[in-house]
Amino acid sequence: MPIALGVIMLGLGLSLTLEDFKRVVLMPKPVFIGLLCQMLLLPVVCFAIATGFDLPPALAVGLMLLSASPGGATANLFSHLAKGNVALNITLTAVNSVLSLLTLPFIVNYSLEHFMGEGKVIPLQFDKVVQVFAIVLVPVAIGMVVRAKKQGLADRLEKPVKILSAVFLLLVIAATVAKERAHVVEYFQQVGLAALAFNLVSMAVGYLVPVVVRLPKRQAVAIGMEIGIHNGTLAIAIASAPTLLNNTTMAVPPAVYSLIMFFTAAAFGYLVNRGADRSA
Repeated sequence: MPIALGVIMLGLGLSLTLEDFKRVVLMPKPVFIGLLCQMLLLPVVCFAIATGFDLPPALAVGLMLLSASPGGATANLFSHLAKGNVALNITLTAVNSVLSLLTLPFIVNYSLEHFMGEGKVIPLQFDKVVQVFAIVLVPVAIGMVVRAKKQGLADRLEKPVKILSAVFLLLVIAATVAKERAHVVEYFQQVGLAALAFNLVSMAVGYLVPVVVRLPKRQAVAIGMEIGIHNGTLAIAIASAPTLLNNTTMAVPPAVYSLIMFFTAAAFGYLVNRGADRSA
């Protein structure tokens, strides 16, 4: 998985320049809107869904844990395929990952107190943040260096690497389904509808809020993907680790969500690009 995501991010780097990131820095509004959706709106929406579906306490906490998890390389790739602003995605992934050091323990501890009547200290996941930076930023930087030094080579590689990235993505989906095949039906019976509702609402919030505040379409697509595609692997690790939550039931919502999001993200990308004006 890390190798596949690294190749994907290398391909994205081939299409980016420093100017793409400068525009993000000089126009911080989309970053602020993305963080607002991720850090404030999403936990509130998730809490409402967990309560509305009357999930058992452990499953409710697992869904809240997922809402507090940042996006990742998969969100960046889907944004690229859907003609989103990938530089914005990468910036949001980096900033969200750092901020989650503080927000994730707070949201999870609150959820434990509310749904289960107990508290548990969740250590800051610094090593996970380092992994995100290694998988996301390093390959992107290498791709950008290639474009800066050998633009012709980068142009020639961009299309085949994009195709290769899509193939890798299909392999990741297949591997995820194969890994969970023994429990798929059971998981979906437990939390499938709630996970699907949360996924659809996440993407809707991530896309429509930027549209309402008149951000360009490519930025709205990028934020929609970033908000709708969470780092399920991180959430599952925190839920299952003996030194953290040590509760496999809490890992069920992130596992189900991780299966659903591939298909809903593909559908979302198709819908927002039908005859769309792909303005910058």
